[in-house]
Amino acid sequence: MHAAINDVKITSGLLGRVSKLVKEQVLPYQWDILNDVAKDAVPDHSIENFSVAEGNDEGYPSHCIANFKIAAGREKGDFYGMVFQDSDLAKWLEAVAYRLMSDPDEELEKIVDDTVDLIGEAQQEDGYLNTYFTIKEPENRFTNLCECHELYCAGHMMEAAVAYYRATGKDKLLKIMCRMADLIDQNFGPEENKRHGYPGHEEIELALVKMYEATNEERYLKLAKYFIDERGKKPYYFDIEFEKRNHASHFSYLYPPYGMYSNGPKYEQYHLPIREQKSFEGHAVRCMYMASGAVDVARLTKDEGLMDTCRTLYQNMVQRRMYVTGGIGSTPKAEMFTSDYDLPNDMVYGETCASVGMMFFTKRLLEAEQKGDYADTMERALYNTCLAGMSLDGKSFFYVNPLEVDPIISKENPDRAHVLPVRPAWFGCACCPPNLSRMITSLAEYIYTIKENQIYVNLYVPDQAIIHLENKTIELETVTDYPYEGLIKFNLKTAGEYEICLRIPAWSSNKWSIMVNGEKVQTEVKDGFAHLKRAWNTGDTILLELDFEPKRVYANPKVSKDVGKVAIQCGPLVYCLEEVDNGKGLQRIYLPKDSELQLERRTDKLLGINEIHTKGYRLKELEDETVLYASDTNWEYEPVDLTYIPYYAWANRGENEMTVWVHEKA
Repeated sequence: MHAAINDVKITSGLLGRVSKLVKEQVLPYQWDILNDVAKDAVPDHSIENFSVAEGNDEGYPSHCIANFKIAAGREKGDFYGMVFQDSDLAKWLEAVAYRLMSDPDEELEKIVDDTVDLIGEAQQEDGYLNTYFTIKEPENRFTNLCECHELYCAGHMMEAAVAYYRATGKDKLLKIMCRMADLIDQNFGPEENKRHGYPGHEEIELALVKMYEATNEERYLKLAKYFIDERGKKPYYFDIEFEKRNHASHFSYLYPPYGMYSNGPKYEQYHLPIREQKSFEGHAVRCMYMASGAVDVARLTKDEGLMDTCRTLYQNMVQRRMYVTGGIGSTPKAEMFTSDYDLPNDMVYGETCASVGMMFFTKRLLEAEQKGDYADTMERALYNTCLAGMSLDGKSFFYVNPLEVDPIISKENPDRAHVLPVRPAWFGCACCPPNLSRMITSLAEYIYTIKENQIYVNLYVPDQAIIHLENKTIELETVTDYPYEGLIKFNLKTAGEYEICLRIPAWSSNKWSIMVNGEKVQTEVKDGFAHLKRAWNTGDTILLELDFEPKRVYANPKVSKDVGKVAIQCGPLVYCLEEVDNGKGLQRIYLPKDSELQLERRTDKLLGINEIHTKGYRLKELEDETVLYASDTNWEYEPVDLTYIPYYAWANRGENEMTVWVHEKA
């Protein structure tokens, strides 16, 4: 289990700043977006005219609240937006619920209560809740699971309902979603009179588990297990569904000729039963939600075979299909995984939602079994791709997170159009901003895993925590400037015998130390955690020191795009070069193998960062610009001073080039 959000207060540091930003500025901004009153939302963009990753400086209207008002009969009008537009509100509500757990706010709670009333009015008599089908196609409910996200939207609203119930004890939204869950249970399952289907976009599986844990209704857990187990059985349900609707498609304008069905079984992970899958295939976000639900089901039903599958899928991802930044999804074509070691830097998709989903997945893996590698991956995704998904002021967002950008190529080459050099204010497909918000407002749940009388520290965050062990409640304080330093101090405020397990990150596994009350101690490291078990006294201190020297990172030679290249990492942060610091022509930069990497604290830059200085070379351009190819050119290099910044902080100083990987020079 994890520590509760209201028992862990993040006090300062990078994550403290980001958490405060989301709570105080991002959530109100997103509420204005959902209500179409934010000045950045422009009402004249047609939903048919944007690609999934597209955005602009002005943003897109949401119409999300308006859709609910129309479905409830409060307003006249037509549905606008993506078929899954309801999920934007659901994710926002969930994020607000987490915020209320840590920071009660009567005014904000009133906004949620009023919104819940609206949602209740939009619900149909039989419990059905989906504004698109209520407004546009009431006769076609549950006829296009492949594309239309009904179960996905229901899952997100279930998560919001459980979170709000936990935050306030109010169960109106929970009851609304119990009615929807009951309707789904009446329609889907192994019985002959039910549909033998499953969601095109996984999400409801993990949501049903949360509903089960909140209500103790066994049917919800059984339904979650059914959706996991039914996926991939032949004949494929989506084939049957496709024929029944005479090949009609909702998304033919994005995926011709037959919409999402055109992408094939791997796209939606129904090519094989999950227990036969050895690698994540298809849409990266779907993969993470599927795996998260599978871990939950495996843990609660003690299904070791399903858990083995989740381990196999995880290992394939981190060993062959994950970027150094914790991004996943190598191609804009259907936002998918491709093949082992195919990790292009300038064509990468690396959707923010996919890395948020990876955090959901690894958090559940840590609750099932305490292995430091899971937390290493969680941390990699959090501090790099996830944080990069939002600007430092919280007012613009990345859908795609590239590792190499040339603004000119992004504008002129249609194959690179998804690789934006600046963050848009909003998207027509706005899944990422509220998804990022709900993850950040729930970060307290990721820091600790509790097992009987053991406290596993997964993430090093300055915080004050109350931890409920099997037979005791303890208080502890963490003091650190992590991820900008490697010193983490724990002040223990409760006496008693219990075990504290400190993660030793893989990047520091060869150099670390622990001191208890000022004396260095030797301790066992098991599965990436250093175990400290003793009878503790009030006032005891633990000091963990990790290796915070900047390091060169190299990719497996099978990653063809990174052969001969090097990246820089310090602690959990991956670093990059930006044109604003280093001039144009970043792809002509060479970093010598022996150049010293010097770390400098810059409190005056990008809201406070560590930057890395080093010496490098830039390959000179040819004097004769008419020469495209030559056999007798003597290449010349000029020395340059290089400044690296954390990857998460790029694209906050205007449009410019960026790269993570550079050529290495002997």
